[in-house]
Amino acid sequence: MKPLVVALAVGLLVGCLYGLLNVRSPAPPYVALLGLLGILLGEQGTQYVRHRLNPPPPVAAPPVDPAR
Repeated sequence: MKPLVVALAVGLLVGCLYGLLNVRSPAPPYVALLGLLGILLGEQGTQYVRHRLNPPPPVAAPPVDPAR
């Protein structure tokens, strides 16, 4: 959760600086947001595919003590 808050705070700070300097953002807001969404989906999709192709090995149960 902390990285999300830091990212939002930095984004707000940069937005305020742009506003104070009367500078337009380099990309239209919707284009930039769609690009970020594509990056996020690509990253998550890659992790999902990797996990599906290489599942973690099953965890073995501890040996049963016959004396019990």
